[in-house]
Amino acid sequence: MLDRERKLDESAVRSSGGRVDLVVVAEMVAPGSRVLDVGAGDGELLDLLATTRGCDARGIELSREGVNAGVARGLAVIQGDADVDLAHYPDDAFDYVILSQTLQATRRPRWVMEQMLRIGRHAVVSFPNFGHWRSRLDLMIYGRMPITDNMPYSWYDTPNIHFCTIRDFVALVDVLDARMERAVALDSAGHRVRVNMPWWVWNLLGEQAVFLLSRKDAPAPRS
Repeated sequence: MLDRERKLDESAVRSSGGRVDLVVVAEMVAPGSRVLDVGAGDGELLDLLATTRGCDARGIELSREGVNAGVARGLAVIQGDADVDLAHYPDDAFDYVILSQTLQATRRPRWVMEQMLRIGRHAVVSFPNFGHWRSRLDLMIYGRMPITDNMPYSWYDTPNIHFCTIRDFVALVDVLDARMERAVALDSAGHRVRVNMPWWVWNLLGEQAVFLLSRKDAPAPRS
């Protein structure tokens, strides 16, 4: 790895209030890989991949503000819409295609996932889990759509249009006939839920989840 790369420190990110899911995503990407970050935001993940994994990391982002922020950090970010522009990328253009906390904001989640697995040999997806116990409790007790750190918007102004649970996503993986390489669930404090738990427990305890997928005809990711 490059001399300037810094060690991934999940506990430090958690204590600083940063996004632990970005550290988990970065850990799933092999060093030196070609990466496309779909919905790159301000480029935080791209910067993390470049500095800790030595990746050739590029991004597309819908908002002009996000693109400007990424470019200002010296990152390769262009403006684009995941629901449309992924169709223009050739097959196997990247080793990994990443969709971080963006799946629920896409208009065509299944199509976007299909394009990711076509463009990249591997796909990494993180998303908020609407099946978390706190979301269920809010609906049951208050009868209102939950507002959490991962879903901080009121129902009438949220960019999120396709909420799903961990079990919903696992079912989508089956529909896509994709191979599940790794999966991590994070609780509300950003700690990892135990790996040897059944899906229904992850669905209750995991506030967000990160999955590493691949096409069944693709080679296993490098470690």
